[in-house]
Amino acid sequence: MLYKLRIFGIAIAMALVGCGGAKQPSRYLLKFKTTAELQAFLRYDKGHSIPLVSAHRGGPTVGYPENCTPTFSNATRFHPAVIETDIALSKDSVLVMMHDNTLDRTTTGTGKIENYVFEELRKLRLKDTEGKVTEYKIETLDEVLQWSKDKVILNLDIKKGVPFRMIVDAVRKNKAESYVVIITYNANQAAEIAALAPDLMISVSARGKEDVERMEQLGVKAEKMIAFVGVSEPKPEVYEYLHSRGISCILGTMGNLDKRAKTNGDDLYAKLVENGADVLSTDRNQEAGAALLKLMKERGLTSRHIIEVK
Repeated sequence: MLYKLRIFGIAIAMALVGCGGAKQPSRYLLKFKTTAELQAFLRYDKGHSIPLVSAHRGGPTVGYPENCTPTFSNATRFHPAVIETDIALSKDSVLVMMHDNTLDRTTTGTGKIENYVFEELRKLRLKDTEGKVTEYKIETLDEVLQWSKDKVILNLDIKKGVPFRMIVDAVRKNKAESYVVIITYNANQAAEIAALAPDLMISVSARGKEDVERMEQLGVKAEKMIAFVGVSEPKPEVYEYLHSRGISCILGTMGNLDKRAKTNGDDLYAKLVENGADVLSTDRNQEAGAALLKLMKERGLTSRHIIEVK
């Protein structure tokens, strides 16, 4: 019996070593009990706002495809993660996670996603950033909403043809209001979401006073807005106005700004925040996350909503 116990102990030790030993990488989780807590966290608060990284399409990389929960989980290793993720609709009206209208680039399938029922889509495998087939499958919005609680903030990008009401109904069904932001691209879309779900946070396209006031006239409250200001730095007065209204700003670095950081150094991400951005939507979430974590440490910024799990 003693001999068997020793062998068992050795096996457990070897298993721990195989999983990375006693020291596993940290994960940065975001936890909110209520929608009001999420909204307060995302509101601009001079000198106290936490600079955030939004992992574009979930933060895909080698071995991790776009828009699936293993990729989202991987992103939490590098920063408190806002996850920008895309929702499409299958032929049988199931909400699924997919950016493209067609399956060819990101899956083992071909053709338009709208031509397949969910059970057919489920048989496919997702490809990573190098086009290699992974073990991962297309997931439903329900699965993503259930996984994300007490882990990340979801920034939901709704593809053309998907009814907003279906998204709101899914958020309600999964009680996900406290960790969801819904992306809109114009004032009318923002107004539709505000009418359907006045309690939810909305990502709006806004580059100044006129945009905000138009949305307010349509019933969108400023305290429910987080503003996407484009993929190049806006003029300082854009940040100044939006911040004066308590509206945090998302700057899209995917594309030229990410390329500039890769060429000239990742310190650029901290400079973008110092210039006025509050959230960076990036295809380089690991590098941007490291830069913003460093900035948070330098500024002594903390939040009870960020839980570091070692």
